[in-house]
Amino acid sequence: MRDEKIGEYLARLADRVPAPGGGAAAALHVAQATALLGMVARYTTGEQYTEHATSIAEVISLTDELRAMALRLAEADAAAFTAVTEAYKLPRETAREVSDRSATVAVALVGAAKPPAEVIVLASACVELAEKLLPIANRTVITDVAAAVEAARAAATTSRVNIEVNLNSIRDEQVRAELAAQTARVDDITTRADEVTKAVRAVVTG
Repeated sequence: MRDEKIGEYLARLADRVPAPGGGAAAALHVAQATALLGMVARYTTGEQYTEHATSIAEVISLTDELRAMALRLAEADAAAFTAVTEAYKLPRETAREVSDRSATVAVALVGAAKPPAEVIVLASACVELAEKLLPIANRTVITDVAAAVEAARAAATTSRVNIEVNLNSIRDEQVRAELAAQTARVDDITTRADEVTKAVRAVVTG
């Protein structure tokens, strides 16, 4: 997916195929969010920003790392969702087939929930970096900080829905509790994103 042209990816996203879907799109939302913050940080360098050089270098390094992770999650999500659709296609004519199919579906559902749960973690980290960058960012690109948190918000809220849709079908109580804990973080992410966007709008509207 990382080497695919945007037009080709969008054509696949629009096609009647199991993946990529909303999960991969969410991961790419957060990939774009980190890229935007990396761009803002790179514009916040030079003599004028010397006192913030260490912080800016950290933001650049972290956003590059998070962007690579997000791309891997986009690919992982597409693969995991494909595994779910394949599991549901397994035969169930005999008692043994029904049992095997049920076990395979259960494993696949847990696997499908993991990428969006990790996307929520990345979205939270992205908003945190935006909060760190906002007070010191080059004001000529300050709107891109808001664009980044809005993309992170979309990643988090989409991932929450993608987890919740399968949560009741996951039998492992510990896994369900862990996933529920991840989805519970999303409200905080959206609230913090709101505050960053509000602050950016205050700057640009005077």
